[in-house]
Amino acid sequence: MAMMIFSLWQFCLLSLLLSYGVVELQASHHVYSNLQTTQLTSTQPQAKDPYRTGYHFQPPKNWINGPMIYKGIYHLFYQYNPKGVVWGNIVWAHSTSTDLVNWIPHEAAIYPSEPSDINGCWSGSATILPGGKPAMLYTGINPQNQQVQNLAFPKNLSDPFLREWVKVPQNPLMAPTQANQINVSSFRDPTTAWLGPDKRWRLIIGSKRDQRGLAILYRSKDFMHWTKAKHPLHSKEKNGMWECPDFFPISKTSSVGLDTSTYGPNVKHVLKISLDNTRKEYYTIGTYNISKDIYIPDKGSVESDSGLRYDYGKFYASKTFFDSAKNRRILWGWINESSSVNGDVKKGWSGLQAIPRTIVLDKSGKQLVQWPIVELEKLRTKEVKLPSTVLKGGSLHEVFGVTAAQADVEVAFEISDFKKAEVLDPSWTNPQILCSKKGASVKGGLGPFGLLTLASKDLKENTAVFYRIFKSHNNYKKYVVLMCSDQSRSSQNQDNDMTTYGAFVNVDPLHEKLSLRSLIDHSIVESFSGEGKACITARVYPTLAVDGDAHLYAFNYGNESVKIAGSAWSLKTAKIN
Repeated sequence: MAMMIFSLWQFCLLSLLLSYGVVELQASHHVYSNLQTTQLTSTQPQAKDPYRTGYHFQPPKNWINGPMIYKGIYHLFYQYNPKGVVWGNIVWAHSTSTDLVNWIPHEAAIYPSEPSDINGCWSGSATILPGGKPAMLYTGINPQNQQVQNLAFPKNLSDPFLREWVKVPQNPLMAPTQANQINVSSFRDPTTAWLGPDKRWRLIIGSKRDQRGLAILYRSKDFMHWTKAKHPLHSKEKNGMWECPDFFPISKTSSVGLDTSTYGPNVKHVLKISLDNTRKEYYTIGTYNISKDIYIPDKGSVESDSGLRYDYGKFYASKTFFDSAKNRRILWGWINESSSVNGDVKKGWSGLQAIPRTIVLDKSGKQLVQWPIVELEKLRTKEVKLPSTVLKGGSLHEVFGVTAAQADVEVAFEISDFKKAEVLDPSWTNPQILCSKKGASVKGGLGPFGLLTLASKDLKENTAVFYRIFKSHNNYKKYVVLMCSDQSRSSQNQDNDMTTYGAFVNVDPLHEKLSLRSLIDHSIVESFSGEGKACITARVYPTLAVDGDAHLYAFNYGNESVKIAGSAWSLKTAKIN
């Protein structure tokens, strides 16, 4: 029975879903001491800010990071700077929701007050103890600037909003010492704890030794006294610091989510790590040997660029939690900025949460599949159906009738003739580089075809999300599907990061339609391909394609025709803080 927490920015998502499995997040950060207390002239966001989102979680102003379910209420505890738009002055801000879409703010839940956290209350995780009592473990920064682990409990369990928390006097419960040789500046982000068959609790904490990433394992009989294991749960050389680790079970036979303490013959385990060196996340699927307390990734499941990622775009410091109310595992992630620090100061805010996603094991057993939570669909309005249409090579079709700056689009592409597909060069192993070389404006055989989102009327600005299909270089009867999110033309403002992202998608276009769903929200485009097998989040700041001047197009700039069908919806604005 675990609870979960998330946080944002270069922090792990610090959220709590207190009904059964909440988790934590925390990552390293850049410190801008001169901007940590930069204030706006008003406590409200600037009027008509074209980049503020309509249905993604963010506070009214300043810098954020960073859910749990308790007595039917979801809780989002997130790292927040109440005094500025960059990292610093961090407190645990707190909002609650009944549907993970609309959120009500509360006073800060945890803030620096004790020697064990006086220099910062960083990410943490929650676990539901027997009897239903939530316990929150989090990383604190002590007067020596060492990273240590602390514990807090709700002051009033009868309060479903959990508005007050009390730190235990024994803090810190886990700390670097001469004996354990833990790196004092790389010891953070305790996970949700799980209970073994020996009735002992276990959790892992992210760390490193030299450049070996570590998931340090701790055990406890009473949740108060913790003992470091002689070996990590898992480690990997040349990874650097493992931030925001997440370790959870997933069913091999069902789409139902599992409590963090579940184990058995029909269960696989997932270990996700965030790499401080590269700001990329990877996950592996494998086997947890509970008697030896070691995790062994499946063959081919690796923590490197050839490995699996939740999201191949702007998505970091993620964490999952088990939603016991609906028996599902939900993934949260932090969308960091693509604007400059000066741009953040001008906007008056920085950082958002991605839309929560359900997460299940693919039928192949080799990867995970993600999909936006179903609750988001209640914001849909004004459906526009896209009847089955042939997009000839070089064609562009505008989708009318939707609010293009705040929309949900689901389409599927069908190909009947593959003869013009280009052969995939065996050196093209990096999908991001390939998408950068072959952007939306580069004509190909089969593709590019897809959507132009947040596009200006003259197409000087657009964020293209599209597919290309290649023949396999060693088997011309097999095809390789590439998904790209091309942000190179997303804005006329060259101060923004306009990196193009890409991913290979494990689908067979000979026998499957190529599905694409994009959630468009003013300055965010979250896209899901292959029914959730690959995801890319774009963070963009158009200067022309803003609000009512934004347009949505379906396009095909390849040589071969493709068929498209689907629907698009305008989305209502959620109530957020």
